[in-house]
This record gives sequence, structure tokens and C-alpha cells, in this order.
Amino acid sequence: MTEILTPEAREFVADLHRQFAARRDELLALRALRRAEVARTGRLDFLPETVDVREGAWTVPAAPADLVDRRVEITGPTERKMTINALNSGAKVWLADLEDANTPHWANVIGGQVNLYEAVRRTISFDSPEGKHYELGPGPYPTIVVRPRGWHLDERHLPREDGTPGVGALVDFGLYFFHNAQELIERGSGPYFYLPKMESHLEARLWNDVFIHAQDHLGVPRGTIRATVLIETIPAAFEMDEILHELRDHAAGLNAGRWDYLFSIIKYFRDAGESFVLPDRAAVTMTAPFMRAYTELLVATCHRRGAFAMGGMAAFIPSRRDPEVNAVAIGKVRDDKEREARDGFDGSWVAHPDLVPVCREIFDAALGNGANQLGKQRPDVSVTADDLLNIAATPGSVTDAGVRGNVEVALRYLEAWLRGNGAVGIHNLMEDAATAEISRSQVWQWIHQGVRTEEGTPITAELVHRLEDEVLAEIRGQLGDEGYKASRFDDARTLFERVALADDFADFLTVPAYELID
Repeated sequence: MTEILTPEAREFVADLHRQFAARRDELLALRALRRAEVARTGRLDFLPETVDVREGAWTVPAAPADLVDRRVEITGPTERKMTINALNSGAKVWLADLEDANTPHWANVIGGQVNLYEAVRRTISFDSPEGKHYELGPGPYPTIVVRPRGWHLDERHLPREDGTPGVGALVDFGLYFFHNAQELIERGSGPYFYLPKMESHLEARLWNDVFIHAQDHLGVPRGTIRATVLIETIPAAFEMDEILHELRDHAAGLNAGRWDYLFSIIKYFRDAGESFVLPDRAAVTMTAPFMRAYTELLVATCHRRGAFAMGGMAAFIPSRRDPEVNAVAIGKVRDDKEREARDGFDGSWVAHPDLVPVCREIFDAALGNGANQLGKQRPDVSVTADDLLNIAATPGSVTDAGVRGNVEVALRYLEAWLRGNGAVGIHNLMEDAATAEISRSQVWQWIHQGVRTEEGTPITAELVHRLEDEVLAEIRGQLGDEGYKASRFDDARTLFERVALADDFADFLTVPAYELID
């Protein structure tokens, strides 16, 4: 910890807070005002005041050499063993996740920075309690792209000068940039970031100002930082051009953050009537009309501006015991990645090293001798506000199994999160905070919209309590009484009910969850 929290590093983060924390607070307040307006009107649209940006002929700068080829990116938390496995995976990029796949326990926040410090310098190794040794192979290694926390999350362990909690995004960015920017430059790379959860171009403007200030402060040339923005909120989908334009010399691309995007739609239109009620999460595929509109617009926007369009997550975890499960799931992963490659995406995400060859094979075939598909323009794409909001055309239904699945995923994930694990394998899927958000927000919406399942079951708080009892009884049977007592499932249940059954909708479950950890 002392090698990360040096006096100079702490002062750098404190300076970022002095310069930018108040603006962040103002932007969070604007989010609430905008969402209230949407609740009143039931409508989102492209901004009339930025039409010149959308219609202008501008592009972002060319990518640095080690970001030109992004055909397969592996994502995962900065836990020590997973850091080594990601670097040895054969992927082109490692998304080093300090956000949805990482819990903000202070040990994780600082431990992740230590692991990144050693990963940048290629000195990281690990010996597991079981006696297994992990070290870096011969390479080549993926380019590291760090995802800091979103603007909404606080960090109480590095407070502002007035004693109020610090800003998680500034802590994560500041510590990584301070310790690693110069080292990365000397190694022929640079400080690259994935920016999550933004809801407007004004939030991108704040990031751009942070980048300029940080580079100037440490004597790093402007434009050295490159940022890829996750378009994972519904308001951001209406501001893709504007977000790239605000980042200017620091823009690298956009990513289709599909799971948080679904959560954002549910959250934004939770009280907008049955036309905005989604079916079971498993039934909502990327071929749903509103998801097709979103991804097509993203590719067209990015390539028009010379920016990379990055595909969504393949969350499947291969099973070494069940080849039939693998065959079905990998077939779905192939279909998903082949569709992205045809649409013009420049690469895509996987959550497990065994899926790297699958994704790479598909994009190798699509790219041929090229490194990306920036030349694949999409003048055929014309997406309207109605297309982005055409939730009602989504096929599928709400089922008894879907409700139970949401309850189970939420309980299992939240229990692991409270213990410090933000990336959890559940039924051969890698679940993170985004999928837990979908699970709890769907339950909230179904209850408040008076939804009945396909089987005719009314979805109520009473039903959820009964399902919780059943799921936790099953888990107790698996763990035994002592194992259950040592767990945090009772805390997870209390937290789940707070964010799924309360009258008021909590914007993010990780905010109240943060109160329950060290």
C-alpha cells in the first residue's frame, strides 16, 4: 500500500479533487433532473442544441500503434491471479476492470493498483494458497486499458479536503496515471482508459478536462491519454457523436456495453408503462430491434469519426465437465461475434481466456490482412429516436423461471460482492454488477407495473419473499449450516430487498452496498 499511497500520489489525487470534484457533483444533480423530465414526458431524443456536432465533418486522431488492432479484448478484475491470466490470454487488449467486476473494498482498490503497477512493469507473479505458481509467459501481452469507477461512486478512504468522500473515478484514474503514465510511454504504450456509466457529453467534457489537467501537471504531452467510452446508458446512446467530440484528441472509440445498457433502459423507463417492460433477461438478445438500432448506430457513428467500435461481452464460462453445455454456449458466442464482425465492429469482448481463440478466429476471418474495420462505413444506417426506444417490439415473455433466476442471481452475486468478489461465475455465466442491476431492476419494475408471468403468476413482494426463502434454503443445503453462517447471504437478502422491493428506486445498488463493506 505504501508504494501506491505515497505523499506525492496522494497530493496528485487531492489536486484532482480540488479541481474537479464539485463539477462532478453538479453533473450528478443534472442526471436526476434529466431523468425526472423523462419521467414526466416519457421521451428522450437527440439534442437540438448539438445538431452541428452531429452533422459536422470531423474525426478523432489516429490511434497509437498498440491500439490499432483490438480484435479480441479480455475483461476482468485486477485481482492478482486474474491479472496474470489475462496478460497470458493471447488477447489484444486487457480491460483491467476497477469497476463492475471489482468490488470497492479498500484492499481491492489498492491491491488492484499494486497489481497494475507490476503488470505494467512485467514483474507480477502469484503463489496460490494451494501451492500453484502463476507468472507471465513469454508474451506478447495485451495492451492494458483501465476502467475506473463511474462518476457516481464515492471513495471514503481518500476524502476531499473538507472531509466529504472522494470521487472513486478520480482516485482510480489518479493513482494509475500518476504511477504508470511515464513508464507506459517509455515502453512504447500509453495510459489508456475505458470510461463507464456516462449519461451525457457534459460528463465526457469533464473527463477531457481531467485528462488535460493531469497531463499538464505531470509533463505528459496532451493527447497521450486515449479513452474508449462505454455507451451503456440510454441517454448516452443519443449523444455518441457529442461524447467523441468532447474527448477530442483523447478519443479512441465507443463500446456497446450491453448489460448496463439494458439496466439503464429499465431504470430510465421503469414507470413508463407496459410498453417499456422487458421480458426475461435471457430472452433479450442482441437481435431485438432496439438493441440492433443501438449497435448499428454505434458502428456507423464510430467509423464516420475514425473511432473504433467495440462489441459486447461474451459472458459464458466454459465447463470442463459438460461438453454439451459448452457446445451450445460456444455456438451462441460464435453467432454473436459473427454478427458483430459482419456489422463492422473492430473487435469484441470475452470474459474467459478459453473464449479468446473463438473470438479471434471470427475477427481474423472478417479482418483479413487488416487490423480493424475502420474503412467499413455504414451509410445505410439511419436510426431514429423511435428505433432506440422501440422496447415494445422485443420478443419474449416474463416467466416464473425468469423471476426466480433474477432473485437467485442477485442473491448469489450480492453475497459474493459483499465478501469482496465482483466477478462471479453463476450457472456458467460470468456475472458482474451490471447483470445484478438488471436482475433487481426487473423485479422492481415487474412489481410496480403489476406484471404477471406467462404462467399467470402475479409478481409481488410476497412472491419475491417466497422465492428468496426457496433459493436460500437450497444454498444452505449446499453450504451446510456452518458454511451458511460464515457467509453474507442474510446481508445480501436485506440489500436485495432494499434495492428491489422499496417504493423508491435506488439508482445504483452499489451505492447502498458500499455502506456495508470496509
